[in-house]
Amino acid sequence: MLKSKKLIQPGTHYLQGAEACAEGAMLAGCRVYAGYPITPATEIMEHFANRLPALGGRTIQMEDEIASASVLLGASWAGAKAMTATSSPGFSLMQEVISFSIMTETPMVVVDVQRPGPGQGYITTSQEDVMQARWGHHGEGSIIALAPASVQDMFDFTIRAFNLSERWRTPVLVMAEETVAHMRERLVIPPLEAIEIVDRRQPQDAGILPRDYLPYGHGQVPPMAIWGQGYDINHVSLVHHEDGRVSGYNAQTHFNNVDRIRRKIEDNVAAIADVEARYIEGCRHLVICYGSVSRTAVEAVLEARRIHGVAIGFIRLRTLWPFPEAKLRDLVPGVETIFVPEMNLGMMKHPITEALRDRCRKVVAIPSLGCLHTPDQILARIREEIQ
Repeated sequence: MLKSKKLIQPGTHYLQGAEACAEGAMLAGCRVYAGYPITPATEIMEHFANRLPALGGRTIQMEDEIASASVLLGASWAGAKAMTATSSPGFSLMQEVISFSIMTETPMVVVDVQRPGPGQGYITTSQEDVMQARWGHHGEGSIIALAPASVQDMFDFTIRAFNLSERWRTPVLVMAEETVAHMRERLVIPPLEAIEIVDRRQPQDAGILPRDYLPYGHGQVPPMAIWGQGYDINHVSLVHHEDGRVSGYNAQTHFNNVDRIRRKIEDNVAAIADVEARYIEGCRHLVICYGSVSRTAVEAVLEARRIHGVAIGFIRLRTLWPFPEAKLRDLVPGVETIFVPEMNLGMMKHPITEALRDRCRKVVAIPSLGCLHTPDQILARIREEIQ
C-alpha cells in the first residue's frame, strides 16, 4: 500500500496512528507536506514521503520547523491544501507562522504529536501543549484545535481539520500525543463518497469579478482567490483594510480587522466544537477528559458504575479550542465532583472550572507526566474523593 498511486480504499485496515493521519490528509486533498524530523512525529513525514509523490504531491524536508510551517503559507495561497507535523519543541517554533496564518486567514493544518517539556523534555507521551495551542501565538486571534484518541480519530480528525481550515480560512491544530501516533489498531474507511470534503470558497464561486474583489471582505469568512487567477491580493500580516491595504491605519480599522477574524471562530463555537457524552442522566459525579486519556478514563467510569455503584458520567472533549463552554453547560445541570485526568499538571482543568464552577461542588485534577493513566489510577482517585 505504501507505494500505491491510489488513495486509501474503503474497508478495514490495520495502521499506525501516524499513518492514518497522513492517509486522512491525502484523502482530504493535501498535496503539500513540509516538515522537519522530530520524535515522535517523524513517522507522519515518512509516510507522506512514501505516498504523496505517487499521488502527484510534494513532500519537502526543510531546514527547521519555522521554515516547514512557512512553506504552508505559500502552498496554500498557490491553491494547495498543505500540512506539517511536529512535536512539542518544534510546535513552539511554529507559533509565529500560526499567528501569521491567523491574520492572513491562510488555511493550513498543523499536527502536534505532543511529548513532555519544558525544553527537550523526554521522548514519551504528553498533553502539555494544550494551553500553548490556544495562547502560544501572539495577538487576539482564535484557534481551532482537535484532540484525537484513536487511530480512527487520527484519520477522521485530520480530514475534519482540513475541512474546518478550508471552511473558516484559518489554521487548524490536531493535538495528538505519542500514545495515539504510535499505536496500531483497526481503521475502518467508509465509502469514499460518504466522506465529506470541504474546499475553500473562491471569489468566482460567488460571482465576484477581479475588479470588485476584496481579499478580506465579502463577509465574515472572505472568499479566497488563488495566486495567478487574475485577482489582486495584498497578502500581508499587518493590520489591513478589506482590500488588503495597510495605509491609513487607525484604531477602528485595527479593531474591525482583528475582531472579525476572532469572531468568525468564537461566534460559531456551536458549529465547530464537538464533545462526546455518556451516562450523564442522573450522574452525581463526572469525568471530563480528552485525547488518549479518554480511553482509560472511560474504563474507570465503567468500573466505577458497574462494580462500585458510583453514579458517574463521562464527557470527552473532541474539540479543545474554541472551548465548548455552552455545550458543557447544557450537558451538566449540576454534579458534586468533576474529575479531570490529564497528562499534565492540570491545564484544561482551568477552563472546565470556569465553565462549570456553578454546576459542581469541586473540580479535581488527576495529573500524570510522561505516561498514560491506567484505569485503576483514575478509579482510585475517584473512590478516594467520594468516600
